[in-house]
This record gives sequence, structure tokens and C-alpha cells, in this order.
Amino acid sequence: MVMQPVLEISAADDFALWPVGEQESYGYLALNGELTPAEVGTAVRQIADCNDFEPEAEHGPCGDIVRLTLDVEGTDGSPVIELSVDQVRKLVARAQQDVRDFLSLAGTWAEQHLPAQAAAVTAALARALDLAPAR
Repeated sequence: MVMQPVLEISAADDFALWPVGEQESYGYLALNGELTPAEVGTAVRQIADCNDFEPEAEHGPCGDIVRLTLDVEGTDGSPVIELSVDQVRKLVARAQQDVRDFLSLAGTWAEQHLPAQAAAVTAALARALDLAPAR
């Protein structure tokens, strides 16, 4: 399972304030630390464009709904779930806690079943899960 933040991107043919990437009329841009400068420019342009209105007057309160899509690269009709930002934060925090709890349990298991290799196994699991080893 992969979860990644994406922006819905619309084309802006007449945009010339800074360099942006080539865009189809509509698509998604995954946000991460490996974007090209033009992709960063596209993301900044899209965020600015989405926030270029008076929130309360025109659209009601904004920036508090997150849409989770099963597969943004898939065909149209992929299921979408809308959650509040607070709900998403709680879900992510719970998932992180579940992984930390698993690592702790696996460390205890390794001590019981692989006592000579328990520290190495726990450290390897922590690296695989991108966590510090449980103490």
C-alpha cells in the first residue's frame, strides 16, 4: 500500500510568473522531495490558484477536507473518500502507532524465539519500517 499526497492540477496556459511544468488539461502531481523545479513551480501555481478567492464569501470555509482516492493513476471512477484534515491526522497517527506497537511486539518475540539474534532482527525490522528500535 502506498499513500502519497497529490495535487489536482489544471492547465494554466497563460501563466508566466515563474516556470511551470507542461500539464495536460487535468491531472495529478505527487508531492515529494524529488520534484523538478518546474514541477515545484506547477505545485505553487496550483496552490496559489486554489487559494485566490475570499473563502467565506465565495466557497465557505476552505483547506479542511482531504479526498482519498484509491488510485489516481487508474481509470476514472476510482473510489473517493472525503475526510476532515483532523480525521486524516488521527488515522495517520494511529497507523504510525500501530507500526511502533508491532516493532515493540516483534522485539519481544525475537527475544523469546531468537535470543542470540534479537537485537539484530529488531534493528533490521526498525530499518525496514523506518523507525528507531524499540527499547
